[in-house]
Amino acid sequence: MSKLKKYYPALILALLICNGLCAQLASLTDMPADTSVAPSAAKYIIGNIFITGNKKTRDPIILREIPVRTGDAYSLSDLVKKFEDARRQLMNTTLFHSVLVAAKGFRGNVIDIDVSVKERWYLFPLPYFKPVDRNLNQWLVEQKASLSRVNYGAKLLYNNATGNNDKLRLWLVSGYTKQLSLGYDRLYIDKAMKWGMRFNFAMGKNRELNYNTIDDKQVFLKDNDRYVRSFVNTQAELTYRRAINTRHSIGVGYTSEEVEDTIVQLNPSYFKAGRNRLRFPEIYYNMTYYNVDYIPYPTKGYAANIMLRKSGINRTNNLWQLQLKGLGSWHLSPKSFLSLSAFAGIKAPFKQPYFNTRFLGYGDVFMQGYEYYVIDGVAGGYLKATFAREFLNFSIRIPKNKRGTADMIPFRVYGKLYGNSGYVHNPQPGENALSNTLLHSAGIGIDIVTFYDVILRFEYSFNQLGQNGLYLHRKSIF
Repeated sequence: MSKLKKYYPALILALLICNGLCAQLASLTDMPADTSVAPSAAKYIIGNIFITGNKKTRDPIILREIPVRTGDAYSLSDLVKKFEDARRQLMNTTLFHSVLVAAKGFRGNVIDIDVSVKERWYLFPLPYFKPVDRNLNQWLVEQKASLSRVNYGAKLLYNNATGNNDKLRLWLVSGYTKQLSLGYDRLYIDKAMKWGMRFNFAMGKNRELNYNTIDDKQVFLKDNDRYVRSFVNTQAELTYRRAINTRHSIGVGYTSEEVEDTIVQLNPSYFKAGRNRLRFPEIYYNMTYYNVDYIPYPTKGYAANIMLRKSGINRTNNLWQLQLKGLGSWHLSPKSFLSLSAFAGIKAPFKQPYFNTRFLGYGDVFMQGYEYYVIDGVAGGYLKATFAREFLNFSIRIPKNKRGTADMIPFRVYGKLYGNSGYVHNPQPGENALSNTLLHSAGIGIDIVTFYDVILRFEYSFNQLGQNGLYLHRKSIF
């Protein structure tokens, strides 16, 4: 046996090359106790990093997400973690179907690395069809799936447009809303790959408008002969990403909103002081932090978001707004996890026109079980807890296309239990009972996770009003 000791390092390196992911590293613990330096503790220097499979994505974009550099030295156990961190971070760019980070070869104590990626399809010229209501249940049940409450048209989504993980968005929308919008997001604009930029522009008009909230439900006015609302919104921001997980943004914007006099007659507080037009600049700061296994559906790790916004500079519109979001997920077993998410917000001063009082039930800020309601106010938040377990994990094979970008459609199916608790303060509640009240809900559900970050949620919820029902939610990168 003693003659074989000098061959241990070579045997270990051969194992690493064979499995690519260092799966045999556990066998190193069986080394004889008198080995002078345990191979798992020895330092190996990072040599060349080879990247394959990236026909569109530029090498620096991939290297930016890898937490090792040529010349760094790590033990084998540290390299295992670094390889997994690199794979996870590259998957979270949403640029690739799959990523493999592995040892490629060894030159003495120098280790070369192979990064193999399988790119997604990035260009999507698509027809556009989307109900305007806040969720599918509201459109299907309350609005009877009315086609008059649908936006339709065309959209161009161009992800990774120049190979720099940039995004171009062009929307031409008709139907419920006549709208033109254009957006561009480039993660990096400097050689050091820390600074980026975003730009968004939208203009449009509506024949129908939510002008008030009564009994915690939106009240609309529709005019078939003319448009009751017109708007223009533009934003430009500068972003900063020093390391991997955190991105800072500071931006400026300009908004113009105009409504018909009928809206002001129905709700004089829609804008301040009975105005029918509002124009204001704004400045904002936004910070996002992600350290999770998979951003669209995190089962492990932490995420946070902080947003501070100042809208308006005079009495016609004076709003300070602070929003905080947080999420933590922990594996309880290889197939189950516990997730806690929280939201808190405040708007000051507390006396605001209706235009500035939307709080819960809009966008992704809502409580399960209250999908048919909106809760207006100026301060509050919620806490959500979810226990989920993976029941199915399979893939459906499809014929390969010419680019070979996707020959399998993966599916993961989770069953879950969840509970919500929340509160919204509204100093002017009007004819609404859910604000200034501690709210609770709970339920069971199924989540389906598939490719291109599409998440389908089927949830059966119970709220404290004695109501229950099945609710549908869809979340995707589109």
